[in-house]
Amino acid sequence: MQATATEESTPKSRTGTPATTTENPILIWLISLNRGYTADEYDAFYSFLNDYFSHIPLGSYRPEDPNSFRHIITQLLPILMMRHRRIGRKSWRDCVSPNGKHWIEQLSSGMQPDAFLRSMIGYHIQHGPSLCGIAMTQGVQKRVINLGLGIRLATLPKSASLEQHVHAFHSQLTPSEIKLIPLDEGSETALRRLAIILVLKDAYVTAIGQASSFDYRRLSFDVPAAHARCDGHPLTGWEFRIWNAKLGVARGDVIVEESYMCATAFFRPESDADSKFIWNDEKRTLPQWVQFLDIDQMLKVLPKLSA
Repeated sequence: MQATATEESTPKSRTGTPATTTENPILIWLISLNRGYTADEYDAFYSFLNDYFSHIPLGSYRPEDPNSFRHIITQLLPILMMRHRRIGRKSWRDCVSPNGKHWIEQLSSGMQPDAFLRSMIGYHIQHGPSLCGIAMTQGVQKRVINLGLGIRLATLPKSASLEQHVHAFHSQLTPSEIKLIPLDEGSETALRRLAIILVLKDAYVTAIGQASSFDYRRLSFDVPAAHARCDGHPLTGWEFRIWNAKLGVARGDVIVEESYMCATAFFRPESDADSKFIWNDEKRTLPQWVQFLDIDQMLKVLPKLSA
């Protein structure tokens, strides 16, 4: 598998390099579902969560349902994150706001008050057909919960033509966005631009804690011009990070390549500028904040997560 930055009119900072920030740094962990799973593997993940983390809604026990498997393996990511930070299970609790935004609160024992306030970890989990992930950042609670993650498959279904596929999403696009998706420049360009626009909307909607029924036509992204608007108003202070992930997924005896567009949305109130779009160079900066795992690695670490 590989992750790459897109090349869709990449905005640059004044120094000529992609813009970065050190305040509330964002980290991404992605799980590649690069093969099928067994009933025993499903049972191992489900039973672990059911025994040790009863507050997590798992749904019915359905080992034959791939959506259920995606859900439970993604729920392991916050737990793995805290284990990676060497913070024991009894030293933190998972909190959720009225609109479904999650953050992790560590026990304040031994912490200075200011350090405790800045120790909150906001996160959002999301999954696509073969890619699951978590976006996370640390800081003050009212800031770190404004984080969203989007994952979109950018592959043309076998059952549809390019025109049919793009047209199926017209109800989620503005007229100006539709014009940015050229059907005459090849399927790769059209699919990439469609996925970028939709994944940016996914990331923003999850960042603000809106329901899936949110009307995506209220949002308008002009990616080449680096503009984002909601109801006609600029999304001032919002930062969007975009990258591409290509997976080799085993379908029986055949390896199928799947391409995903991924994006995070995060509100930085100190910025009074228009929206910022950050596109990362996979050879230098991307591995510093985007890490990949797979099913086998999750199975290997599972016995350690209950500590």
